[in-house]
Amino acid sequence: MLAPTLAALDATLDIGLSPRQLIGIPIAVLGAVLMSVSAMLQHRGVSKVDADSGAQGAEGLGMKQFLALLRRPSWLFGTVLIGVAILLQFGALLFAPLVVVQPIGVISLIVTTIISARQARARLRRSKVTAVITSVVGVGGFVTAAAMAATDTPIGPRETVTVLIIAGAVVLLTAVAFLVFRRTSHRGMFYILAGGVLYGFVATFAKLILTGLREGRFDGLSLVCLAALLVTVAVGGYFVQTAYASGSTDMVIAGLTVVDPIVAVTIGIVVLHETAAATPVTLVLFVVFGAIAIAGVFLLNSSQTAAEIAAARRHALGVKTGGIAAPVSDPADPPTPGYPDPGRRETDT
Repeated sequence: MLAPTLAALDATLDIGLSPRQLIGIPIAVLGAVLMSVSAMLQHRGVSKVDADSGAQGAEGLGMKQFLALLRRPSWLFGTVLIGVAILLQFGALLFAPLVVVQPIGVISLIVTTIISARQARARLRRSKVTAVITSVVGVGGFVTAAAMAATDTPIGPRETVTVLIIAGAVVLLTAVAFLVFRRTSHRGMFYILAGGVLYGFVATFAKLILTGLREGRFDGLSLVCLAALLVTVAVGGYFVQTAYASGSTDMVIAGLTVVDPIVAVTIGIVVLHETAAATPVTLVLFVVFGAIAIAGVFLLNSSQTAAEIAAARRHALGVKTGGIAAPVSDPADPPTPGYPDPGRRETDT
């Protein structure tokens, strides 16, 4: 009874994905939501540690700051949640192709925006609502187009070695860029882009390993992929944590939800040939809806005001505020009438 059921799930539908592969979509959505919550918690922990050290994320988090993070309950809980989110993403990749699973991560930006607005006690302005709708339409269209053409294709040693070579070159270039940008005014954007690029390879290596396990093989090349996955998780995670120290959660998530899917999907299309059966019309839909999703992310990012970013930072530091209208002043200044004392803090986490 069980074997015919599994066979039926694997039967390919006209839309391109089998019922079994469609299971990966809700799993990926849940992972995206948990990724957003974990980002808020980690941003809170990193902001407090960075503020206590006085470094302001200038040249990357040091060993002393990382040890201090281990004593922050908010950061530790956020790390556990991000681990669960990654496991859910890996689980989604067991069912669905990379080009379907990875773009769903844009949902993290939508959830983060809503949470940030509530934390800052600010209503979502029309520009942000428009940006959210644009992102949802873009992602929904992209996933639909992917479902029409995407399929799991055999991944051989040639494709695996190609991904490893590209990843190695990217890690080396990222290390060089870190030395160049860490003392410049562009370091915040660099940390976001570097984290996004490396996290895109994390999903790709996970796909390679899981595909091998599903086919009943785990050889030396699989071990190399596992080692590469751990390296990209560690290095990418370092840049993401440093980005939290030098910017807001919205900015970090915005960068990750643009760069990470672009990298992973590009590899899935060009190297892994996951859309080999796509028609010219489907490829055009990929480009159109992908551009719409990216435009929504940039609209959402650019719609942030300085007051909202400052309010998010203050909330991460545990400073109580009456909303984004509260002026951000030096702690030595007297409190402004009508607003809580900026020096009063919430329970430290």
